[in-house]
Amino acid sequence: MYRWVMHGILALALALGLGGCVQNSLLFNGAESMFSRPSAQTDRPSTESNGTQIDVSGVTSGVISQGRVQRIPFPVEEYNRLPLKGSATVTGDIYLIDASGRKIYGRQTRLYLNPVTSYSRQWYTESYLGGKKMTKADPRLFNYLRFTTSDAKGHFAFYGVPPGRYYLIGVVRCGQECGYDSPHNIRIAREITVGNETLTIDLNRPI
Repeated sequence: MYRWVMHGILALALALGLGGCVQNSLLFNGAESMFSRPSAQTDRPSTESNGTQIDVSGVTSGVISQGRVQRIPFPVEEYNRLPLKGSATVTGDIYLIDASGRKIYGRQTRLYLNPVTSYSRQWYTESYLGGKKMTKADPRLFNYLRFTTSDAKGHFAFYGVPPGRYYLIGVVRCGQECGYDSPHNIRIAREITVGNETLTIDLNRPI
């Protein structure tokens, strides 16, 4: 009888010990998972108590959203300070330069002037220089752009341009002459400073 009682006590002690080990293991694994895996709501907009969503994406320059760089908030005050009228003319030619020095002109292509602001500077740095895709621009931007079209020889002109700094931007369509199997649109951009008179400047880049 004594032997059976001792076996029973020993079995109970082992069972309690193993149970404690299993419980401790589960608690440890749960804590490790909580700290090693990000919350499922990390990339979602935060929500107020009334259920209204607050979009907190894009507050910092360079935030990646669905594979695209999120634009910074549109700086209304910066754009409100820009002059809307001017008398300057910006003229020149748009072209690419191949390895032999030959010019490949952008014929009948669209060009535009984009005022230099923190908003456009982000585009120039991230997209044009960095080659990254960006989210869509704020529609208010188009109120400040100036457009023109080059002629059949790649010559362009903007009239009535207000003084200030701009990104001069255009596209040259180029195929086999640029080493491509099919036509590609090659974008060219550069920063310029406009005064009150005529500015003659070519928009070009090597290929």
